[in-house]
Amino acid sequence: MNKKGILVVVSGFSGAGKGTIMKQLLEEYPGRYSLSISATTRSPRNGESHGKEYFFVSREEFEQMIDENALIEYAQYVGNYYGTPKEYVMGQLDEGRDVILEIEIQGALKVKEAYPDTLLLFVSPPNAGELKNRLVNRGTEDMATIDSRLNRAWQEAQGVEQYDYFVVNDNLEECVQQVHSIIQNEHAHVARNHEVIENIRTELRGFVKGD
Repeated sequence: MNKKGILVVVSGFSGAGKGTIMKQLLEEYPGRYSLSISATTRSPRNGESHGKEYFFVSREEFEQMIDENALIEYAQYVGNYYGTPKEYVMGQLDEGRDVILEIEIQGALKVKEAYPDTLLLFVSPPNAGELKNRLVNRGTEDMATIDSRLNRAWQEAQGVEQYDYFVVNDNLEECVQQVHSIIQNEHAHVARNHEVIENIRTELRGFVKGD
């Protein structure tokens, strides 16, 4: 069995339910997954706290992290910086946990470029009308911001083919199980098991007679 964890990037339209999926995944499979906490310059929403949902930092602090190469990736989205601290992620992978990064498409492709074995998942509601309903019903933003997010969703939709898997979040429990199965099946991918395969070949070579 491959002991090293898999780096997984989950992206999707704002309002697709990414956060809810990740929260339930961690609850149902404790110890299997680790959710990376991103740093951001946006203000906390009601109920959010520093070090739990995000590391809330100033623009100056974020730009210092960029200068110190302390981020796996970073990007600007709707006027704010978002980025993934490097040290925490690498430590969790070495301990054998699958680390999930919940980031937008621009950052996802940067991670894939830097770490080619990253698994990319894109989450979407079943249709655009449902996406708008979820954004409105969330009740955390005015219509101007919602319109901005829908415009951004149109842009993001153009890059979905660059992901490895597309997951529709219609039924939450089914979606969580699908995401779990995709990630765990990835552990059996031949490309992730070269060391084990080579060890078996070496052992079998000792059984070969007549050479």
